[in-house]
Amino acid sequence: MDNTKPLIELEPDDDGRIRRTGNVLTASTHIITVVVGAGVLALAWAMAQLGWIAGIGCIVTFSAISIFTYSLVADCYRYPDPVTGQRNYTYMQAVKAYLGGTMHVLCGLIQYTKLAGITVGYTITSSTSLVAIRKAICFHNAGNAASCKFSNNPSMIGFGILQIFLSQIPNFHELTWLSTAAAITSFGYVFIGSGLCLSVVLSGKGAATSITGTKLPVEDKLLKVFTAMGNIALACTYATVIYDIMDTLKSHPAENKQMKRANVVGVTAMTILFLLCSGLGYAAFGDNTPGNILTGFTEPFWLVALGNGCIIMHMIGAYQVMGQPFFRIVEMGANMVWPHSDFINKEYPLMMGNVMVRFNLFRLVWRTIFVILATILAMVMPFFSEVLSLLGAIGFGPLVVFFPIQMHIAQKQITKLSLRWYCLQFLSCLGFIISVTAVIGSIHGIIQDFHKTNLFMYKQ
Repeated sequence: MDNTKPLIELEPDDDGRIRRTGNVLTASTHIITVVVGAGVLALAWAMAQLGWIAGIGCIVTFSAISIFTYSLVADCYRYPDPVTGQRNYTYMQAVKAYLGGTMHVLCGLIQYTKLAGITVGYTITSSTSLVAIRKAICFHNAGNAASCKFSNNPSMIGFGILQIFLSQIPNFHELTWLSTAAAITSFGYVFIGSGLCLSVVLSGKGAATSITGTKLPVEDKLLKVFTAMGNIALACTYATVIYDIMDTLKSHPAENKQMKRANVVGVTAMTILFLLCSGLGYAAFGDNTPGNILTGFTEPFWLVALGNGCIIMHMIGAYQVMGQPFFRIVEMGANMVWPHSDFINKEYPLMMGNVMVRFNLFRLVWRTIFVILATILAMVMPFFSEVLSLLGAIGFGPLVVFFPIQMHIAQKQITKLSLRWYCLQFLSCLGFIISVTAVIGSIHGIIQDFHKTNLFMYKQ
């Protein structure tokens, strides 16, 4: 009898792959790890634009929408039946199964545009943190009256050079160590930033706040509110990896039931963390809340440097986690168009010491060009809050709201023009409006920032 137990454990899953062992706890942990990113540090700025009532209301509302729509996505992991159907391994695959080829292409364009854009956002974030470290050291050594302004360009170029080397890693599966380190450091800088804000509030040095946020002319206020909603939307989004998380879950109980529970646990924890970070940041800085709360501190300089160092470490890993799927889809497309090209398909072995590495000429050229272009684009518009808002706007409406609702309608065959159909389509339209307004606000903010600085001359 003892001899049969290992055989049962080694049986493959229903799709022939290695048996999955994930559960609600591991899935919840993955969700929290994914959403705890650089976008969290911008939430305090978003709260300052919205004020206490609208700020808290937006975070809670966006989180509630996320719980609902991600539960719909969980039901679409299998097709056509949510329990016994065939697995969809990616978000795009699920869209194709339920909504057809046209929606599949549209989803791919949005998803990969966002992934490519995020690499620009991460380059900006890392350079902002590198400059913040230099400023903290400068103020510590020369005093608060010193002029400590530095260009972001050298930091961006250095970060880009590092990413050129890291991007030559052939595939996503070889990035586990980098992804793990990035996840650990993400919690480090969030807690350091929140702790520094808490210390300011407890010391009685917090700034004045209001229920309506910053005092600005109506037009400027409205555009800042739109940008703030984009920042919150970015922080709430993990649609691009939800099926990667579901693909780790064991089959019993059903994956969709486990994922729904994990969504509730993960998003609830996420919401509490978001409210703490945004609330403490706004209470500490008031109307002058910076886009990244860690850049608002210079002392204790060692802790500020540590927090920003954690951001940089996270950005190094997150850049590849987000960039590798984009690299892979382009390389797969090139392989399909030119299947017999040695430039595109041939792997060359290379000995580096005692380690054998393999490199590909197309991968070397294409990925290097992409990183260079992303770095140049970041140098052209190094505006933290506005760029993150734009990325959030691109993804929230389509990926978090529209596609999940349309897949749900197709799966459940909900009668057109019924009350339920109208309610779902109303929510879909609401997501679209949020995305459009956030795009308008962020683009307007980027244009305004362009007028305030010369090209490639931005200093922080």
